[in-house]
Amino acid sequence: MLESLGFIQDILHHLDYLWVTVLMAIESSFIPFPSEVVVPPAAYKAAQGEMNIFLVVFFATLGSDIGALVNYYLARYLGRPIVYKFASSRLGRLCLLSAEKVEKAEGYFVKNGVTSTLVGRLVPGIRQLISIPAGLAGMPVGRFLLYTTIGAGAWNIVLALLGWFIGRTVPPELFAETIKSYSTTIGLVIIALLVVAGIGYYLYKRNRKAE
Repeated sequence: MLESLGFIQDILHHLDYLWVTVLMAIESSFIPFPSEVVVPPAAYKAAQGEMNIFLVVFFATLGSDIGALVNYYLARYLGRPIVYKFASSRLGRLCLLSAEKVEKAEGYFVKNGVTSTLVGRLVPGIRQLISIPAGLAGMPVGRFLLYTTIGAGAWNIVLALLGWFIGRTVPPELFAETIKSYSTTIGLVIIALLVVAGIGYYLYKRNRKAE
């Protein structure tokens, strides 16, 4: 859910590559923060010539990887009992965590295997938490980082294209209101990406069986 118009407008005025990285690292960790108020505003500034669209995607994905690695290593070295205890604690609830959410992410990981760290990055309610079961399962960090980068990169490209398109058609004073109105579009694009990813994964598995 997107934040208030004033908050989005304030983000637009102060964003640079460092803040894109920091805010996306926060978004990708267990601290609740919407990527929709980071990448589209940065891409909007790129459309105005103030930033570079490719660097926006690069630093957004770098931040996503950093946040995901925080979750991964915390889960890997703290272990399941402590992770679930934290998720059920008052601080965990303040971070919008719960044992049920972690269990859902872990079930998704078990059901879909290691590629869930890729596809899971596109699933609302799962994308920020999918790093936790990967860490709990001891998934090799190289493979985890590869899949996370691909999934996070795809997500950030969608958001960046949205911000770029708005930047080409909407004046700055109307950006915040417009990006809020596009929240439904973001959801539909995510669903489309999931369908494409699902078909690709199915074809991949079928080809592997045929070999």
